[in-house]
Amino acid sequence: MDHSDAVRLKATERYLLNELDPDQLDQFEEHLFDCPDCALDVRSAAMFLEQSKNVLAHAADPVAVKTPNPVRKGWFSWLRPAFAVPAMALLVLVVGYQNLVQLPAMKSASALPQVMPSAFITIATRGANIPVIAVKKGQDFSLIIDLPPEDGFSSYIADLYNPAGKIEWSLAVPAEAVANDTLSVRVPGTQRQAGVYILAVRGVPRDGSSPSEIGRHPFELRLQ
Repeated sequence: MDHSDAVRLKATERYLLNELDPDQLDQFEEHLFDCPDCALDVRSAAMFLEQSKNVLAHAADPVAVKTPNPVRKGWFSWLRPAFAVPAMALLVLVVGYQNLVQLPAMKSASALPQVMPSAFITIATRGANIPVIAVKKGQDFSLIIDLPPEDGFSSYIADLYNPAGKIEWSLAVPAEAVANDTLSVRVPGTQRQAGVYILAVRGVPRDGSSPSEIGRHPFELRLQ
């Protein structure tokens, strides 16, 4: 039996449910020694069932079910349908707990107001003061950008450069999103390193010509 035969016959599932005939059982158990994918599937199920035995130790002993296939001993002979029903019951309990308790709690927490670290950046100036943002690793933060009053731009492009001087992302912003010459940008904190970043803003003229840089300003990101 090769891997394609095992997948076509759903040998892993049938093996766990003791639905393989004697010849198929021998072939599949030999196949397990040469196929890491099938062996991983069986080992994962075995680990899950081992944990389920500890959780369900207080439950009633499972009732043995007679099958037409003879009971055979093998490397995985302990993994039999006697534990299938308790394992499924445990899986239902876990999924139900996540849907009824964990997920609603997470949604409720996300709906609460939160204070986000932020920095005020004035693009039109090149002062020596560098704003500092202190965040936890992976935490999002916001940049409140003060733009010079301009009426000739249809939109803006914000470019973020990392401490190595490489651009990380560019964000197109329509002019309608800028209120009172101020723009607020939420920056994802995922896998972001500490250091001095530079935010550059370009303006896109209404006549469709090439964008021109309005200004840029550094800020320092510190990880707590």
